[in-house]
Amino acid sequence: MVHDNKRISMATKIKDDIVFAPRGIGDDNDGVVQKGVDLPPATKKKHKALGLSEDDLKAMYEQMYLQRRFEERAMQQYQKGKFGGFLHVYIGQEAISTGTVFAFDDKDDIITGYRDHGWGLCRGITANEGMAELFGKATGCSKGKGGSMHFAKSENHFWGGYGIVGGHIPIGAGLAFGNKYKGTGNISATFFGDGAVDQGSLHETMNMAQLWKLPVIFVVENNGYSMGTAAKRHTVAEIVDRAKGYGMKSAVINGMDTFSVYEKMKEIADDIRENSEPWFVEIRTYRYRGHSMSDPQKYRTKEELELYQNIDPILKMKDYILTNKIADEDYFKEAEDRIDTEVLDSVKFADESPFPEIEELYDDMFAEENPYFHV
Repeated sequence: MVHDNKRISMATKIKDDIVFAPRGIGDDNDGVVQKGVDLPPATKKKHKALGLSEDDLKAMYEQMYLQRRFEERAMQQYQKGKFGGFLHVYIGQEAISTGTVFAFDDKDDIITGYRDHGWGLCRGITANEGMAELFGKATGCSKGKGGSMHFAKSENHFWGGYGIVGGHIPIGAGLAFGNKYKGTGNISATFFGDGAVDQGSLHETMNMAQLWKLPVIFVVENNGYSMGTAAKRHTVAEIVDRAKGYGMKSAVINGMDTFSVYEKMKEIADDIRENSEPWFVEIRTYRYRGHSMSDPQKYRTKEELELYQNIDPILKMKDYILTNKIADEDYFKEAEDRIDTEVLDSVKFADESPFPEIEELYDDMFAEENPYFHV
């Protein structure tokens, strides 16, 4: 009878201790509101030490400004009902796309998830092509058939946004395999959010990439929240530590600082070209808007949002250019007015462009010109 009472007591205790959702997680919030990301230190190097010219800095600023204004205008048009579906904006993360593209060669392959507008604009998609794609028009970068989540420009080695979380990661490794097989000397970079790090596709692909020594970078754009869930609540340990299980080279980068992204991504790209070995990179950043337009953002505080907005990468670049007397306020007024007009004109272009013809429904889906259909 004594033993039975002990069993009952132990069973009760175990039942009370069972938890299937993260609570507490080592802080005083008890899991109610979790801070997004802690940023590593930014580089202290100036542009000359990084090999960047004054023209490079102005081009970087204009590229980031274009991405920001394009998406702000896209949000406005979405709210007006000009197009539907999903809209995942990149606002706050522009230093990653810009710093990376400047660090890479034009023939290096890039593929990303559905937060893809900034990447597309960085890789040569015009504001007209991008806005028309959002509107579902034939003049869009994917002929109006892809929409927000499927920007692409293959001739510029941008293989698109991809709608399935983590589903594009093997494709990125496939691009790297192709580069190695053909001996092009080019590398491949696959970008995805922190919500994809626990997908099986990532781990399977990392294993294969390390076995075959593929020239690929797996890059986590850790923007703090997988949809609306802080990383501390959805993934174990530090994300960058995933690399240890595969003996893979790794790095953590401050994604709110364009110079930091440029410096480290150039170093990594050079290493991969020389050694043909994969890297796993966590770039810590912050998105100012919700996961998508329907996100009420109740998972974070206004104070946290303001904290990251105070270190906005676009404002930091502008301040750097002004402080170092690389350009004056007149330059910024001209550049910003020009880009504002470019984006505004893209709305008119998209609005007036035609929708794809019904006969084009099956175009670009099959290798053969006349595939056979069962009707």
